[in-house]
Amino acid sequence: MSKVTAEALKERIKELTCLYEVSSSISNANPEYIEATMEAIAKSLQKAFLYPNKTGVHITVNSLTMQTGNHSEEVVSIQSNIKIFNKVKGHIVCSLNAANFKAEDFLTEEQLLIDNVALKVGDLFERIEIQNSEAALKRRVEHADRLAILGEITAGIAHELNTPLANILGFAELLQSDFSGDKKVSGDLSKIIDNAIFSREVLKKLMFFACEMPQEMKRVNLVPIIKSAIELLDASFRKEQVKYEVKIVDETLWLKADPIQLTQIIFNLLMNAIYFSPKDGLVTIEAFQTDNNIILKILDEGSGFTPEALEKVFQPFFTTKPMEDGSGLGLSVVHGIVASHKGTIKAENRPQKGAIFTMTLPKN
Repeated sequence: MSKVTAEALKERIKELTCLYEVSSSISNANPEYIEATMEAIAKSLQKAFLYPNKTGVHITVNSLTMQTGNHSEEVVSIQSNIKIFNKVKGHIVCSLNAANFKAEDFLTEEQLLIDNVALKVGDLFERIEIQNSEAALKRRVEHADRLAILGEITAGIAHELNTPLANILGFAELLQSDFSGDKKVSGDLSKIIDNAIFSREVLKKLMFFACEMPQEMKRVNLVPIIKSAIELLDASFRKEQVKYEVKIVDETLWLKADPIQLTQIIFNLLMNAIYFSPKDGLVTIEAFQTDNNIILKILDEGSGFTPEALEKVFQPFFTTKPMEDGSGLGLSVVHGIVASHKGTIKAENRPQKGAIFTMTLPKN
């Protein structure tokens, strides 16, 4: 065997070994320790090159960067793009010091090698994204199931309490008329009546959450409803020194819905955004349409959600507000109304700061 053939065979063995090591690293990859996997891939690549001790390997994908070997300002290099779902999301760059090497010093097989590794890395990140999407979907389904069960329980409790509460209120009002001359008794009965009325309002909200309230469904334009709600809350925005911005391109956003309940949704979401916004914060109201749906988004610049709050945000009586500022029923009512309109609503943290509520309602 000639010396040239022996050297070529040696290089092919190094490349095959590299592909084997990369495949092993990818097959055993744990998404939680992805940096370690990328480091192992970079080192395997470096060893496979003709000049391993003088080759720098730089891998960038999404927000992750990994590099190994020597790096200088003046280099010659080869590179291959990393694609995730057919979109370029990173690259592999292998470089040599330009003072000692030329671009021709890279082997043709080395370019083919990094192309192959880039494909494998792209496949790995596609698999991770699919797993993350499946996990997120599973959590949403479980959350929806819990809310559905909670809605059924809540509806049952509301119905059971409605009759005795109505009796308390009715008999208290009768007694008040009988004891109208006794200020002390009449005053105590007024307190009973006020608390019974308050409890009845709480029950109404619970029944909204459980989708048990009657609706008057009609074809309505969401745009004037949004503008009307903003006008009515203008004083609240000014009082709390919170700014707002409306982003609605379409003049009409038609859908079949209960206009009063739509107003209640917008009021609750906007009041929530105002409450959690800092002074000089901005609340953004966006609305647009697709072929089948109307989408409303309300974004604030508050502190956002903790993981626990994201899990429980639509559950009745859960609130991060002080007791005197909220009963924890506002967002559960919103969820109930949206569900009764066969729509969806989700809460998320914004990438920078604050929260975003996204409501999707069918047009018909």
